[in-house]
Amino acid sequence: MFDEVFPILATPDLERSLAFYRDLLGGEVTYRFPEEGESVYVGIRLGSSHLGIGRQDEPGDLANDRVTLWIYAEDCDAGVARLRDGGVVVLQEPADQPWGERMAMVADPDGNRVIIASRGPA
Repeated sequence: MFDEVFPILATPDLERSLAFYRDLLGGEVTYRFPEEGESVYVGIRLGSSHLGIGRQDEPGDLANDRVTLWIYAEDCDAGVARLRDGGVVVLQEPADQPWGERMAMVADPDGNRVIIASRGPA
């Protein structure tokens, strides 16, 4: 049901983070959103690993809002239903996103954000 997980770092200064992860560590930017103009999210590949970096201007309400785990599921809605049935707190219900994926947000037992998503059409 769940088949991939990667961390997403939150930063108030995306260019500063890119200078570290891309320029100094040698990561390759593989995705930008939006594609044109100032990015609010980038995906970076470093070797066989993937890291997301998203701009977050204000801190959130959860225990740890600087790191989020993104988990791909075959079916976002079914994955969230399974987690809800297991007592997991659902922070955002599944919804279609402008980049073509469907996603929801839950909290793990320690209050960390976990995004459950299904890929959009290929």
